[in-house]
Amino acid sequence: MSRKIPTKGPSSGFEDRPLYRDARQPAEARVQDLMARMTLEEKAAQMQCVWNEKATTLVDADGRFDPDKARAAFADGHGLGQVGRPSDAGGGLGARRQAELTNAIQRFFLEHSRLGIPVIFHEECLHGQAAPEGTSFPQPIALGATFDPDLVEALYAMTAREARARGAHQALTPVVDVARDPRWGRVEETFGEDPYLVARLGVAAVRGFQGDGSFRDKTRLIATLKHFAAHGQPEGGMNCGPVNVSERELREVFLMPFKRAIQEAGAISVMASYNEIDGVPSHANRWLLRDVLRGEWGFDGFVVSDYYAIWELHDRPDTHGHHVAADKKEACALAVRAGVNIELPEPDCYRHLVELVRAGVLDEAMLDELVAPMLLWKFRLGLFDDPYVDPEEAERVVRSEAHRALARRAAEEAITLLKNDGPVLPLDPARLRRVAVIGPNAHRSLLGGYSGRPLHDVSVLDGIRARVGETVEVLYHEGCKITVGGSWNDDAVVPSDPEEDRRLIAEAVAVARQADVIVLAIGGNEQTSREAWARNHMGDRARLDLVGRQQELVDAMVATGKPVVVLLFGGRPLAIGPVVDAVPAVCVCWYLGQETGHAVAGVLFGDVNPGGKLPISFPRSVGHLPVFYNHKPSARRGYLFDEATPLFPFGFGLSYTTFALSNVRLDPDAIPPDGSTRLYVDVTNTGSRAGTEVVQLYIRDRVSSVTRPVKELRGFARVTLDPGERTTVCFDITPEHLAFYDINMEYVVEPGDFLLMVGTSSRDADLQHVTLRVV
Repeated sequence: MSRKIPTKGPSSGFEDRPLYRDARQPAEARVQDLMARMTLEEKAAQMQCVWNEKATTLVDADGRFDPDKARAAFADGHGLGQVGRPSDAGGGLGARRQAELTNAIQRFFLEHSRLGIPVIFHEECLHGQAAPEGTSFPQPIALGATFDPDLVEALYAMTAREARARGAHQALTPVVDVARDPRWGRVEETFGEDPYLVARLGVAAVRGFQGDGSFRDKTRLIATLKHFAAHGQPEGGMNCGPVNVSERELREVFLMPFKRAIQEAGAISVMASYNEIDGVPSHANRWLLRDVLRGEWGFDGFVVSDYYAIWELHDRPDTHGHHVAADKKEACALAVRAGVNIELPEPDCYRHLVELVRAGVLDEAMLDELVAPMLLWKFRLGLFDDPYVDPEEAERVVRSEAHRALARRAAEEAITLLKNDGPVLPLDPARLRRVAVIGPNAHRSLLGGYSGRPLHDVSVLDGIRARVGETVEVLYHEGCKITVGGSWNDDAVVPSDPEEDRRLIAEAVAVARQADVIVLAIGGNEQTSREAWARNHMGDRARLDLVGRQQELVDAMVATGKPVVVLLFGGRPLAIGPVVDAVPAVCVCWYLGQETGHAVAGVLFGDVNPGGKLPISFPRSVGHLPVFYNHKPSARRGYLFDEATPLFPFGFGLSYTTFALSNVRLDPDAIPPDGSTRLYVDVTNTGSRAGTEVVQLYIRDRVSSVTRPVKELRGFARVTLDPGERTTVCFDITPEHLAFYDINMEYVVEPGDFLLMVGTSSRDADLQHVTLRVV
């Protein structure tokens, strides 16, 4: 039974029922009424969260709610803002148990805090909820390869439904960082190197999570854009490193996806980034969080800190510090002034909020400004009126066969064919007696970072065996190791032993010689590319070649004389020139999620025609970095003794069929600066199989007041055609596609000629041109 709360402010008409408890009232009025009743301590509590500390304050060792711990930890009745990742309580909870836990915790705060303010539960949902029984789909870098916003929206709507059914309200997703350095271990969390592609998929992800933002049916979550801002180009490719870019580049490359996701999709939350920009850490950057985010863009949601990042404004010994604050109190004040609404994941620097207000360092009005948006969304989520979930429904939703089918479709769309001499692919089971599946990634879970434990997890080997059944004998050998044991979470990364690897390679050769074809699964794993969150937990690399003895394994397989199909897994582009030179067929698979094996088998045996495109360029070596395609005209002039081009460019990907683009035209071909036009191109499937092509539009301003990239993606369209079928693709071109920050830092369209390029990749040889005149 809820305790009776004394009325202090405007009444709803019921003497014992404050206005903020009246569901008939507008959310804004309810916030105003509630804020008028809150003490300073209660406001400060709304700006704090518990995550690992829930083990000592909210749950027992088995992950069940512990009322005694809760009453002791929250005896003051001030409440709490958020609880982080309830799914990881007790070592990990399935859907039903998580729903039961969130219900119990929520009931406690509603009934045992003075004003009965509910908590928000947040979860990691990078590629499905990172929890036991969550449906796991491909990592974002693989989703980038699909160039399919509709698919991305459907995937994140699926995750929202699963997570909300389990009691979650906020996803710390999507990542809309633009990844410009393959050495960085978090490339896999991004949609790639191009701001336009990242923006389109970011908008789709937010729409999937939030729907129309009404939260009427309890199937949607608050989306959190991260990491704000410029986290994807750290100095030296090292996570959290300084970002040194001009304001023009910052706005046009790194801020653009955030702006689009806020203004087009209504993203409700933003997470500030660990890095500094021009000497100012994001969590202390008033220009970034107040002037740009809120002032220019009209953002009215709330900013969450990245985990422990406010502490890092001072010094966090196990990783780094910015040293712009002398201690945690100063760090607290800096973050509040900058506009960080809530500190994640534990009460740390924001423990000093009350003290700093009492001392006059901070005004209470600053807290009011930061607390109000968070309360508003608690009302709009319905947490004051309908706070609980149904554990039976949670268990049913995560077992949806439709969800599993969607995860498989996403995995199939993401696979990108880079080479197919012969053609070797697709394989015909009727012509095969034995297939050798070889490699360190052939029979292991390949989910990548921020993953849970899905109900299904199909390896490459299992998927191939399931596809061919008894008709083809499938042989297997590990071939060599990438690392010894370990996981994404484990700090230590143990290199494999060279002698042991060479013994395994010799054994694998003996197996492979018995087969008609070799499927070789190599690349990286969850330890060789990951978030480097501490000095003893690294994930960035100074080299981009294959780890360990994998190249020796490739050479040994090629030496058998058998056809070799390479499946390249991992979270970042690798310098695989020697592999590409040696083998006839290469597919980039990234991390494909729980349906990995089924998707790979479908592509290998021709049930699925690959249509993925690279969302990030592949370098020839680390010395070729940076290698992103949208460089300035004076870059990439050439190297002595080497090419300056990428090994494979952004947007590249082959098919089992062929496509021809023709009849590129503009209507009209001249427009005023505020005008619009349309580009048309005919696309024909000239091959013998049905397939999908991604038609890409790039634009270049020929002469401008400041230097412009040689080309920039400004549109794309997935086109699926039967053999011989033709269609016309139309791209609308508006001022937004042509504008940039000019010499005066004004966002304008300058008169002159624009080169419009349409084709099948960013490579010049794959593009056709027309000229648009702006007069």
